[in-house]
Amino acid sequence: AEFAVTVDGLENPYHTMAFYVMPGEVLEVNAPANSRLESSSMNVKALDNADWQLVAPQKPGLYTVRVIHPSYPQTMTLNMFVLRPATEIRNGMLNGYRIGEYPKEPFRGLASYRPPKGFIEAHKDVLDTKVSPHFTLRQFLCKQSFKGDKQYLVLREELLIKLETILKAVNERGIRTDSFYIMSGYRTPYYNKAIGNRKYSRHIYGGAADIFIDVSPKDGRMDDLNQDGKVDKRDANFLYNLVEKLSQRSWWPSTGGLGQYGSNSGHGPFVHVDSRGYRARWGK
Repeated sequence: AEFAVTVDGLENPYHTMAFYVMPGEVLEVNAPANSRLESSSMNVKALDNADWQLVAPQKPGLYTVRVIHPSYPQTMTLNMFVLRPATEIRNGMLNGYRIGEYPKEPFRGLASYRPPKGFIEAHKDVLDTKVSPHFTLRQFLCKQSFKGDKQYLVLREELLIKLETILKAVNERGIRTDSFYIMSGYRTPYYNKAIGNRKYSRHIYGGAADIFIDVSPKDGRMDDLNQDGKVDKRDANFLYNLVEKLSQRSWWPSTGGLGQYGSNSGHGPFVHVDSRGYRARWGK
């Protein structure tokens, strides 16, 4: 976007971004001078020339806030998901959807590993909502099978900002893609355990994505990024090295994990990216 807005201390530089709030939660929004906020569904209270308080509704769902600045033609859209509280989970189930059990103690005592307070309620009317300029809610859904018309997930704003940063760098390198193929985004603890993954996987906290580039040909597998005529771990290595160089920049959005994987019978090569609060590397 042509201007940035800060929501509860997190700077958003994009024209579209999703935020995740609990029912009745109060958020502080800071914008450039002379901006104005518009929302037909959230209580907006002006604090100063460009500071506001937003009070989330009690009912879980999607609510939209728009930030308008007279000097810029583009409106910034903040998609506010009011979460379904985790206190509604009964015997590992949330409204008929199996969540499972989160570890009771956070890994290394880190706040990013605390069980989520709430979950995004995903149904057909919100699946194609943009959670950032180049990603939709649908891309991050857990792959587990379910009955009913609603799924639940967790997603972290820091991960989305990191993915957008990587996507921009990929396009600047001449690899034209509008988004990444997200092979795995959110996983419920139940599903994560079922596929044999570690109990503290960043995926269960909504802070990880397994990604690859699938443009030419669009076939559900990584493209031949290094143009050696075959698709293998070296293509994951190409993407891994690009992200590793970005992570050394002073403006890199958040410290986290980076891993690369080759092919097996179930998938092609891919790269894992996460926001965990400390540096971790594997797969090289």
